[in-house]
Amino acid sequence: MRRTAAITLLVAIGLAAPGVGSAVPAPPPNPSDAEIQAGRAKSQQVAGQVGELANQLAEAESKLVDLQAQVELKMEDANKARVDLDRAEGAYDDARRVADAAKVDSDVAGQRIDQQRQRLDRFVAGSYRQGSQVGSATAFVGSKNPQDVLDRALFLDVISKSELDVMDDLERARVEKVNKDSLARAALEEAEAKRQAADDARRAAESAQQAAIAAQNSQADQARQLESDKAGVEAQLAEARSHVSGLEQQRGQYEDWLDEKQREEAAAAQAAAQAASQSTSDSREPVQQSAPAPSGRSVEVVISRALSQLGVQYAWGGGNSRGATRGIRDGGVADSYGDYAKTGFDCSGLMLYAFAGAGVQLDHYSGYQYQSGRRVPLSQMRRGDMLFWQSGGSIHHVALYLGNGRMVEAPYSGSRVRVTSVRYGGIAPYAVRML
Repeated sequence: MRRTAAITLLVAIGLAAPGVGSAVPAPPPNPSDAEIQAGRAKSQQVAGQVGELANQLAEAESKLVDLQAQVELKMEDANKARVDLDRAEGAYDDARRVADAAKVDSDVAGQRIDQQRQRLDRFVAGSYRQGSQVGSATAFVGSKNPQDVLDRALFLDVISKSELDVMDDLERARVEKVNKDSLARAALEEAEAKRQAADDARRAAESAQQAAIAAQNSQADQARQLESDKAGVEAQLAEARSHVSGLEQQRGQYEDWLDEKQREEAAAAQAAAQAASQSTSDSREPVQQSAPAPSGRSVEVVISRALSQLGVQYAWGGGNSRGATRGIRDGGVADSYGDYAKTGFDCSGLMLYAFAGAGVQLDHYSGYQYQSGRRVPLSQMRRGDMLFWQSGGSIHHVALYLGNGRMVEAPYSGSRVRVTSVRYGGIAPYAVRML
């Protein structure tokens, strides 16, 4: 209404205000609140999709790590099975050689017994038949007296017993060899069974190894697909944010134009009033100027202090306005990393130290830091703003924006203060501007 009245006044006075011309150009496009809100909603929706895909990708990569461990385990199982098979085949070969040798010994013993039995048979037959080729029947021929006959009979008896003893020894040797042959064959059968079992185990282990590798490859394909999907949605997010940024820039340009137009109208109205009253005093009301932008020096002090801590280790609960401090216990993850025994920063502690350089006092809690300054849409974030991440509506991490898509942060237990690319998965919808 004020702008319309001013324009009407200018038209009414016409040439009554010489020297006051229309210096403001035609108004730029002014997107509606609904358009801007719709753009922001779409941007948030796509950001949510990016976050969801990032979570899925993290889960897929975690599973891929587990599957890699399973592949390595199955590969070792397969290696063990191959070694066991080699040993079983070596044992089988040894048992077969022993069994073959025992059979040869048994066969030789049997042949010697057969030869001795044939010799004994010939001896006995020759002892009772005259004219025997053995010579035993003629042993009684030519005896001079009964004593001589008796001696010769005793000699023949001794000889026959000796032959029988030899045969008994050979028979015992043969039995022993047969027993050894039987044991050797039993050992050979056992070795063969073990070799077969080892071969079955090898095949099973190699099959399990191939199954694990196939599962790993499938998971890797899924991870690559998720990575591709995430990249595509991130491109959509960048486009949506660019669209919102364009709308907001148009709105900003329009508001700047409107301010300039209002100042021009106010100046024209004041000139008209002066002309009407023929007043020579300068009674123009001062034009209200917007607050000057903060000096970049404070922002650079904050960023310089944050970057001065690059490489300092993460310590949960660590950091104050003077620098790194010893961490505290959390009863969980941080304790498992020994943060309570480290001197360093956590995410909010690093922000506390950085902004203290510009005289800004922050609480050592990212949730309160999110509420501490002026919130601006992410599309308008600039160097020196704080970025936040949330889960279930609760803030859990904070970093300092450096510009050009980069930020400095103290990320998590086991890490160090670092500069990295801005992560948009799970990021809060507003940046916080303290300066």
